[in-house]
Amino acid sequence: MTIYIGNLSYEAVEQDIREVFAEYGTVSRVTLPMDHELERIRGFAFVDLATEAEEEHAIQELDGAEWMGRQLRVNKAKPREPRSGGDRRSGGFVRNPL
Repeated sequence: MTIYIGNLSYEAVEQDIREVFAEYGTVSRVTLPMDHELERIRGFAFVDLATEAEEEHAIQELDGAEWMGRQLRVNKAKPREPRSGGDRRSGGFVRNPL
């Protein structure tokens, strides 16, 4: 199971997230997607803890908590849905190379 953390401060870094979630268990992975055009995080992250019980406890304690000036949204991550073809940056359309 993976936890989704939404409404993150753009100032948050992976180590910050690891430290917060380490209070609830062993952090096995943190994924912090970047917006490469803006050169900052996208405002959300994914965290895996060692056990489902640890993840449930973290969700229960952190959902709605204020951290770094933001009210976090913490819940179970939904499975990633397949994307349609095309270029992501152009809304699904392939740009003309000319």
